[in-house]
Amino acid sequence: MLSGRRLDLLDPTPVDVEIEDIAHGLSFVARWNGQTSGDFAYSVAEHSLLVEILYHRLNPKTPAKWRLAALLHDAPEYVIGDMISPVKAAVGPSYDQLDARLNAVIHIRFGLPATLPVAVKKQIKKADKISAWMEATKIAGFSETEANKFFGKPDRSVMDGLDIHLRPPTQVRADYTARHNVLLAEME
Repeated sequence: MLSGRRLDLLDPTPVDVEIEDIAHGLSFVARWNGQTSGDFAYSVAEHSLLVEILYHRLNPKTPAKWRLAALLHDAPEYVIGDMISPVKAAVGPSYDQLDARLNAVIHIRFGLPATLPVAVKKQIKKADKISAWMEATKIAGFSETEANKFFGKPDRSVMDGLDIHLRPPTQVRADYTARHNVLLAEME
């Protein structure tokens, strides 16, 4: 990693994880395999920032630790990349196991339980699907009908005032790191 840490993908430990490495990696990983409109790829870091906002809107009284979990929901992708669902399915259970192992050490590193409560995970997934719907219709060329089919019809009030941002990776990296630090401070 750029921080100088060495991360063993088969046996990761929390001490090998740094937020700067996560933010850097995610800000350069393109969602939708880069097949989006705009001058910059829509990064996993930008997506994660949006998911955290949507999660908080869906759960306004939620503690900072669960908002942090929402921000970190795709954190393993900083080293394993973002794969579209059909590819994940083709790779099989080994991908899910790797993802789960990385998620556990990332969570522990930042003071979260290795495994999230089911209710929290469900709400993060709901925010993730709303974000995917927004991305699909605004930058990935889907009609609303297609997006509804793949991601479900979202509650539009949760999206009020939100938009998809395509920004340079360095800006996204800084915002992701800053948001992480704010949420960590709120947890103390």
